[in-house]
Amino acid sequence: MPSRPAVDYIERTKNLYSSLGHAPYQWVSNSDQPPWQTLNKPLSDCKLGVVASGGIYRYGQVAFHYKDDISYRRIPIATPSDELRVTHFAYDLTAARTDPNAVLPLQALNDLIDNGRVGALAPNALTFMGGIYSSRKVRDTLAPAMVAELKKDEVDLALLIPV
Repeated sequence: MPSRPAVDYIERTKNLYSSLGHAPYQWVSNSDQPPWQTLNKPLSDCKLGVVASGGIYRYGQVAFHYKDDISYRRIPIATPSDELRVTHFAYDLTAARTDPNAVLPLQALNDLIDNGRVGALAPNALTFMGGIYSSRKVRDTLAPAMVAELKKDEVDLALLIPV
């Protein structure tokens, strides 16, 4: 496989936010320890929650918009790939629009269930459009709402799929 040139993510992000008229991006610095927990049972007995930042939505749902959209979508895990749509301002959507499993691998995750590798999936994947400028809005609004959904679904662990 031919090598690809490296993407200077930090410089690209600075340029993107500048081109959108935002002040220079302030990178988040988390001083708190993450609330990691030990998994006390086999993965084959666990319910897995899925959270993806690729801007994925289902046909019939409202698409994400471009400026600090802190909403999220519930995507039923049995949704066929041809019903998934993608919109995002910060990455090349070609692969995701060709095969949404590139950014929300529902097919592979359902295969893990069918093969007994994972016990179950939460009924819905939670998706949002990453690249949100306000880390405060993510911390205070978006993240708590998604955590509440995961708790309501009684998941044992969450798979975070960044784009």
